[in-house]
Amino acid sequence: MISVLVVDDSVVVRRLIVDALGEAPGIQVVGTAANGLLAQAKIDQLKPDVITMDIEMPEMDGIEAVRELRKRHATLPVIMFSTLSASGATATLEALSAGATDYVTKPSNVGSVKESIAAVREQLVPKIQALGGRRRPAAGSPPLRPPAAPTRPGVAPLRPGPPPPAPGRPGLAAPAGAPPARPAAPRRAAPGGRIDLLAIGSSTGGPDALTKVLLGLPADLPVPIVITQHMPPVFTKMFAERLDRSTPLRVLEAGEGMELAPGTVYIAPGDRHLVFTRRGTATLTQLSGAPQENSCRPAVDVMFRSVAALYGASVFAAVLTGMGQDGRSGAKVLRDAGAEVLAQDEASSVVWGMPGAVVGAGLADEVLPLDRIAGALLNRVRVGRSPAVAR
Repeated sequence: MISVLVVDDSVVVRRLIVDALGEAPGIQVVGTAANGLLAQAKIDQLKPDVITMDIEMPEMDGIEAVRELRKRHATLPVIMFSTLSASGATATLEALSAGATDYVTKPSNVGSVKESIAAVREQLVPKIQALGGRRRPAAGSPPLRPPAAPTRPGVAPLRPGPPPPAPGRPGLAAPAGAPPARPAAPRRAAPGGRIDLLAIGSSTGGPDALTKVLLGLPADLPVPIVITQHMPPVFTKMFAERLDRSTPLRVLEAGEGMELAPGTVYIAPGDRHLVFTRRGTATLTQLSGAPQENSCRPAVDVMFRSVAALYGASVFAAVLTGMGQDGRSGAKVLRDAGAEVLAQDEASSVVWGMPGAVVGAGLADEVLPLDRIAGALLNRVRVGRSPAVAR
């Protein structure tokens, strides 16, 4: 049974969450608190497996509560309860930066209490089930996440990465101590050629992971990066702006008809799939309202299929932390086109759903911890380019 502590200053919202979780199998609400200060004492008393946390609360708001929580409980999952607005998105991203694990958005434009409860249940239950099932170290143990790197714009401490993969390498490089994974499936073309595009997919834990990866890449990266991170509208715009300020690369929320440029990151906007088309020698972004895939829009699979069709073996893809299996079928299309796929390892993932699905299907050429992924991407981009171009 996964125990949950609900923290919110609104009696109505607390009741909404309690009712939403009341019929969920394997989940039990063990307590509530009206603000972050009261929550601190209840955490020690009730020892919950997961916490839901409002952002705006009196005495101690959700962001400060997360900071205080992380001093004593390094990995206790905290799911922020946010509004679907620019201010809500900004505050949520701040909470994630402070150490929150994930977030859900409060229901909007719903016609009844029953519909609100159903909307909360649909978002919250899968996240609690995924996060609450993870084993948590005892209080006071060191955090799994590495310390945040300096965020001075234009300065990126390059982390050493593994050597670039050798052409034709059929296997899979797993970190020491990782459980054995299936060998990479046979491919139609040998890897090791020049890379012209980096494609990254992520979900739960992705904002923190993407920030760390982009901090490890230089401003003069000679290829563009395209990213699908599961996020709602508004959140993706605020996230792109945050990354643009804090990392060396230029980061944009993708719009219709943008031409891909080196050293620039394009993030799929909320509620739109990110796909691509060619006009002469230029690659342009397109936004699609096609149906959800893997219950997601944007979906990583959609983006991966599109870049595979245009770039083939010159794509290097990475699947980072996230719930579900989005990215697995797209990784198969990429591998069939001769591209290479990297997956984040289980130990450094908040949830090893997406990368684990890729590894389990034998589609990963490498499995690496988060702090080695930037180096691996950079080293791979250097193959086929002179040091003067990719320094």
